[in-house]
Formats: sequence, C-alpha cells, structure tokens
Amino acid sequence: MIRRRIAGWQVSFVLLGAIWGCSFWWIKLGLLVASPVDVAFARLLFGAVTLLLIAASTRTALPSRARTWGHLFVLAVLLNSAPFILFSYGETRISAVLAGLLNSCTPLATLIVALFVLRKEPLRPFVMAGIGTGLLGVLVVIGVWSGFGVSQVLGIGACLGAVISYGFGFTFARRHLSRLPNSPVALAAGQVVCGTLQVLPLSLAFGHVHTHGQLSPLLALAALGILGTGVAYILNFHVVRHAPATVASSVTYLTPAFAVAVGVAFLGEPLRWNEPVGALVILAGISISQGRLPRPRSRTRDDVRTLRAN
Repeated sequence: MIRRRIAGWQVSFVLLGAIWGCSFWWIKLGLLVASPVDVAFARLLFGAVTLLLIAASTRTALPSRARTWGHLFVLAVLLNSAPFILFSYGETRISAVLAGLLNSCTPLATLIVALFVLRKEPLRPFVMAGIGTGLLGVLVVIGVWSGFGVSQVLGIGACLGAVISYGFGFTFARRHLSRLPNSPVALAAGQVVCGTLQVLPLSLAFGHVHTHGQLSPLLALAALGILGTGVAYILNFHVVRHAPATVASSVTYLTPAFAVAVGVAFLGEPLRWNEPVGALVILAGISISQGRLPRPRSRTRDDVRTLRAN
C-alpha cells in the first residue's frame, strides 16, 4: 500500500513538471494561429470546462458565498488572466526556452512579495542571501552583458511581470483561501471560470484567430487548457497531499528542465550557455532562501563550554 502511494505521487510529480514545462511550447504553437489574448482565453476556456467536468463527476459543489467568489475573482486576475496574457505576449518576443526559465523565478517572486510588500515573512540573513543569489541568476539567464533590442526587453519584461503577478497571487491565496471549507476542486473551478469571464471581453475586442488549416496549433491550445490548466491542478493537489512538503514544492526545479528540452527538441530554439547556468543559480537561490541548503549551526552554550574545556 505504501509503495503504491509513493509511486503514485512520484508519477504525478513528474507528469506535473512535464505538463507545466510543455506549456511554453504549447503557447508558442498556439501563437501561430491566435493572438496572445486568444491564447490565454483558449487556455482558460478549456481549463474551465475540464475542471467543471471534474467537479460534476465528483459531485463537488462550487462555492456559494459571494465573499469567496470575490476572492476567486481577484485570484483569477493574479494567477490566470494577467500572467497567461503576459506569458503569451512575452513569447511573441522571446523563445519558449527563455520564458520557461524565467518562470522558475516564481518562488523567488512570491518570497519577495511576502517580505517587502506585505511584510508577512521574517527577514533572516539566509533569506536575504537566497534572494540576492536568485536575482543574480535572473541577470545571468537574460545575459545582461550582451544588451537587448526593444523587442526582447518587452518580452522579458512581460514574462517577469507574469512571475510577479504569480508572486502576489500565491501570497493572496495563502492569506484568503487557505482556510476556506470548500474543496480544492471547487475553488480551482471557480477561479478558472472567473478568469475565463475576465479575458472573454478582451478576446472579443482585441483577439484574432487565423487557422489556415493548421491542426497542431489548435491541439496545442487544447492541451494547454485541458492539461496545463485542468489536469495539472489535480496532479498538483495529489502531490501536495501525498508527498513530503519539501518534495511537493520542488516541482519548480523540474519544470524548467522540461521547458528547455521541448523548446530545443521540437521548436529548434537555441540554448545559450548562460540560460541553464543562470537557471541553476536561481534554483540555488530558492533553495538557500527556503533553508534547504545546510547553514552554519549557531553555537549553543554546551558547545561553548566544550570549547573552553579543550
């Protein structure tokens, strides 16, 4: 029984990293036939339908309180509407590989928001060291020494804006939604439905779709919504529920690897030396800030007495 449970979350863990890593490839394909706003809308629409079907099949009722829907509406802006549009726009200017690597900054952005904007976390030396290391990694990933054109600056800025939005969103969710009695499936379905309704008028006003008989971009958009926004949430919930906390949060380390692999293999995008090196520095910074790397142990009174005795 225990072995089966462990194998179950391990499979879900790898699948989750693969799906989120492939999302940047699917966005790039979707942009071949749709505008960034339409890519975001298709992702939300397919995701909402998937989650509503899951809720119906499990007989899960959607939230009934107006206050909860208000929180979900705000969360949809921060975790769905804004970042989905920004990442889609960003990938019109930069590679899917670079977008996937910049996405690895999400835990770092969440920590910065909690520390300096909302002041919800204690300011400790190892946390500051981790933030500094992570920010250095961002500079290495984007290769600041080589300079940028306006187009690339806009793409990088859009992706970093999406990451910052995620940082605010995860902090907001922890503050307002973590103690609600509703099931995770109900909250996720409600959140994605709100996001779909938010992006719909933007899609109608500014979107444009030109299929030209291309099937693969349409399949990519369906995969982006059904898998990336629907199934991935269920996998994430399974991992969080059954895996150790330190393992569950480390999916951040797996997603960039898949993003790089599919970007290079299927899109033929170049991989510059500084991109994986910078990503490793970012992930090291995250590990330091989360206290995962060993730190010098402070001396206790017993240690001091032993030193004096010697």
